[in-house]
Amino acid sequence: MAKTKQSEREKKLKGATEILRALGFAPKQSNEVAGYTLLALLDLKPGQSWAEAAAPMRGITPIIDFVAVAYRVRYAPNTRETIRDEAVKYFVESGLLLRNPDDQARPTNSGKTVYQIEAHALKLIRTFDTLEWSGKLKAYLASRDRIRKELVRDRKLARIPVRLPSGKTVTISPGGQNPLIKTVIEEFCPRFVAGGTVLYIGDAEDKFLHLDADYLKQLGVAIPAPAKMPDVVVHDTRHNWLLLIEAVTSAGPVDGKRRKELKELFAGCTAGLVIVTAFANREVMRSFLTQLSWETEVWVAEDPDHLIHFNGERFLGPYPDVLPKIA
Repeated sequence: MAKTKQSEREKKLKGATEILRALGFAPKQSNEVAGYTLLALLDLKPGQSWAEAAAPMRGITPIIDFVAVAYRVRYAPNTRETIRDEAVKYFVESGLLLRNPDDQARPTNSGKTVYQIEAHALKLIRTFDTLEWSGKLKAYLASRDRIRKELVRDRKLARIPVRLPSGKTVTISPGGQNPLIKTVIEEFCPRFVAGGTVLYIGDAEDKFLHLDADYLKQLGVAIPAPAKMPDVVVHDTRHNWLLLIEAVTSAGPVDGKRRKELKELFAGCTAGLVIVTAFANREVMRSFLTQLSWETEVWVAEDPDHLIHFNGERFLGPYPDVLPKIA
């Protein structure tokens, strides 16, 4: 009995890797790990037929858990990166998998990210090991570019347009802090950096979506590829200030450690550095008040005309509306 069950597990894995090779995936994307990943995303156990394949939404950890229970293969927690980078990433790019079909606004790096087999691919896989397979595979491969373009089009339609101070429009993904980044560029910049030049936007899906590296080099800044950039970088040409802005929704305010990191990252810059943390509202800001660094600025989108200066001494004094009236 044990040998029979092992044989069924091996047969199912072999079928999964055959499917991946037939779909044109390279050896790393059609190896044992990739095969088990596909089986987990089809919810297929060893004794089931391919016609029983389903399309559950699963994250990386649930994939590992499924393989451990159904196939008695246990992967270490650090295997998550291998599964994501060497299998799932390519499956998504090819259109075999959908990422976060339940919520396209969910950030790619969210712990809640899930994947699901694309409907056309599921229909094809259900014919594996039958007389229909060859013909269905040929038809699927012929239509795959069209399917992929439709998926890309759907993702593009969900993207957020952002109008830069220059008048140019770029689009960013709808997830994470990106809606706040849009507000920073379209509401904060016109008020406090009028005529400024946006040099960098860190998209939740593509950290270097918009980067003017040549402009930064002219300011004496060379950014290494793995550097943790702020969410937005803007050059105030009137004052020759470089604004480094972090848009915070759930994590990442400019605390003392982060301020030091930014200072080191932009060391040698010929423009003065102005470091800003942006929040959507005061409620979010309150949860981070104890972490915010001195010598930084805070902007709250719901009160867009005001800045909070975390110092005090520099701006100590009465405002114009409370100056003594001169007779």
